[in-house]
Amino acid sequence: MRVVFMGTPDFAVGTLKAIIEAGHDVAAVVTQPDKPRGRSKSLVFSPVKEEAVAHGITVLQPERARDEAFVEELRTYNADVIVVVAFGQLLPASIINMPRYGCINVHASLLPKYRGASPIQWAVIDGCEYSGVTTMKMDEGLDTGDILMVEKVKLDAKETGGSLFDRLSDVGAHLLVKTLEGLEAGTITPVKQDDSESTYVKMLHKSFGKMDFNKSAAELERLIRGLNPWPSAYTVYNGRTLKIWKAAVCECDGLEPGTIYDVTKKSFSIACGNGGIKVLELQLEGKKRMDTESFLRGTAVTEGMIL
Repeated sequence: MRVVFMGTPDFAVGTLKAIIEAGHDVAAVVTQPDKPRGRSKSLVFSPVKEEAVAHGITVLQPERARDEAFVEELRTYNADVIVVVAFGQLLPASIINMPRYGCINVHASLLPKYRGASPIQWAVIDGCEYSGVTTMKMDEGLDTGDILMVEKVKLDAKETGGSLFDRLSDVGAHLLVKTLEGLEAGTITPVKQDDSESTYVKMLHKSFGKMDFNKSAAELERLIRGLNPWPSAYTVYNGRTLKIWKAAVCECDGLEPGTIYDVTKKSFSIACGNGGIKVLELQLEGKKRMDTESFLRGTAVTEGMIL
């Protein structure tokens, strides 16, 4: 097939690679404009642009994908299909209906559950047994199009947002290639989503990671895993941000939520609304990430302190 690929972050790179390796003709790649980064504010390519440039593929970077001038430029590439993976902009009907096979989206959840942004992290935070990837024929709604193919993935007991991100990126890449094969062969029957079963998840912000110790230990342990590596779960210790990277649920009775207890040479625990969490890996503001034993060798932590 002649493909136009639209995507921006790391999650989309594996799918672009898989399309190229499968022998499809990638006529152009569309990605977000270069962003300034660091103190120098030098412009940085998106991961998808880096991959496209490495393969000598034409790169388009519209400020607004719905601008008529861009829509007309896109039309000149005569794509059979447009593949969209975490592109970052909503597409107008003029693009969605442009190619013969439409716009096909790779979404990292089992639709209609977890429409919207950050479905990967929420699957971990909510303690889902399964997540997965759905390929969908896009319409003008937010992740509301007809389902083409689905692949389920069982979450590991210690799954993090980062580990699930990597797994679903690989699954999505292979599933998209299968989807293109099925569309071309005419063997896929689109299935409408059941809107009554839909859930939406919003984009995560750094503030979401602030830990509320009135919640149960199980909830907070999942939050820690789900927000690892970004935006991370955190609390405040002596006026400084303390990120918690890894913890385990443990027993705790009768202590005020947020109270530090059971301090040893190797670990310490924090009381929660139900149970406690034993901190295993952490990072104090201005310091590197480390295990708790290393942290305690250089930082005094006292039982009875309240976070």
